[in-house]
Amino acid sequence: MKFLGKPRSHTAAFLPLCWLLLKTLQSGHCHPYGNRYAGDKVIRLTPRTEEEVFAFKNIYRRLQVDLWQPSSISYVSEGTVTDVHIPQNASRTLLTFLQGARIQYTVLIEDLQKAVENENNLQTQRNRRSLSEYNYEVYHSLEDALLTYKTDPAMRKMLNHLYFYIMPVFNVDGYHFSWTHDRFWRKTRSRNSRFHCRGVDANRNWKVKWCDEGASAHPCDDTYCGPFPESEPEVKAVADFLRQHRKHVRAYLSFHAYAQMLLYPYSYKHATIPNFGCVEIAAHKAVKALRSAHGIRYRHGPASQTLYISSGNSMDWAYKNGIPYAFAFELRDTGQFGFLLPEMLIKPTCTETMLAVKNITLHLLKKCP
Repeated sequence: MKFLGKPRSHTAAFLPLCWLLLKTLQSGHCHPYGNRYAGDKVIRLTPRTEEEVFAFKNIYRRLQVDLWQPSSISYVSEGTVTDVHIPQNASRTLLTFLQGARIQYTVLIEDLQKAVENENNLQTQRNRRSLSEYNYEVYHSLEDALLTYKTDPAMRKMLNHLYFYIMPVFNVDGYHFSWTHDRFWRKTRSRNSRFHCRGVDANRNWKVKWCDEGASAHPCDDTYCGPFPESEPEVKAVADFLRQHRKHVRAYLSFHAYAQMLLYPYSYKHATIPNFGCVEIAAHKAVKALRSAHGIRYRHGPASQTLYISSGNSMDWAYKNGIPYAFAFELRDTGQFGFLLPEMLIKPTCTETMLAVKNITLHLLKKCP
């Protein structure tokens, strides 16, 4: 997550975007996460008719499998690309059902535990390597940061005119839990007095059309909106910070996975934002700059049209509270690896994303007609 402030006379340190992607696994065990994903599969299907949608939703509710894309079963309709994580004990039942219903599917990950362990082995090897080019374990002056302040005129211009406020990890407790217990945990870790299920979707907990379309009121759902807006301390803290500084904040950027998209408001409704022209120009140039690095194509546009309708998210909240440029990145990939993006793709993902961020930032320093 990143906030860009109004032009100032001083510079501020800028943490590398790569920190958003550095750690994905707990290392040091023969079978990470207690071998809990052994035999699990990830499949992709695309319902072609209303009958196939109805059939899939019925079996989904019976088996309670884990949707990777989209985030809620309510988003599944004709033509929706749907990625599903199937536990081993439900695999035969679901696949037999899909075959009987003639719903076509492909297997993206044959054994999820092996995929997790392969990533874990790469993590261990990487930890043994020395960081010859840059040491992340000591403090650095602005002059010798990843930033190339002296040699990159664009970066120098950005830092001379803007403050950057960066939160490398928003959901700290949930992130820690994803290392120690459940690699694919997405919610916070708050307790619920009435249900055994824990956590809230931190991107459905903001006070903008809270708990409306695209969010769930049930605590056991991944898209649970929480008992009330800003119920989560993580959301409350960031919202308070933005309220305090909103007169000076020019842009709000958040980073998620996965889909390869650059989204802007609105998410909660099909409508055009007042400054659509300026925001669309910035988004178009950003994805063009991103593609110039490695040829990776991102779709861009209003979230409600480009992805799906969702309520109570931080991007819409930032925009509705006076921040004129609010974007959400859905980073690599489009489903081949899903939530298990290999470490070898961290650097290219960071490189191309940084180009997009620089492009958006430089756009803020110009007057949009």
